[in-house]
Amino acid sequence: MRHAREIIRLKFSSVSTHEIARRFGMARSTVREALKRTETAGLSWPLPEEMSDGALEAALYASRRSKRGHRRVAELDWAGVHRELNQQSASRGVMSSGAPYRRPANTNPTED
Repeated sequence: MRHAREIIRLKFSSVSTHEIARRFGMARSTVREALKRTETAGLSWPLPEEMSDGALEAALYASRRSKRGHRRVAELDWAGVHRELNQQSASRGVMSSGAPYRRPANTNPTED
């Protein structure tokens, strides 16, 4: 979080959560989350002089379950979805049903 140091400083200067959120143009819930992480990390103002922004971020986000930007659910195989949608007899209705599309064995769309 880019403003973590300033959020902590302002809160320990008795500035309200609402005012901090207004100053930085962010949601109050974001400010509350940063302050909750500060408390969980055992940090208070003034921060140690040797604490860099990277070290502050590492302390605040040490308890995260996954790395930032990583999904807990596997991404769909979009190329496979595209291939299936481009099949002649596939419809979006069949695709959205969740069941894998299987062309009936006895039909061939090229034969009449």
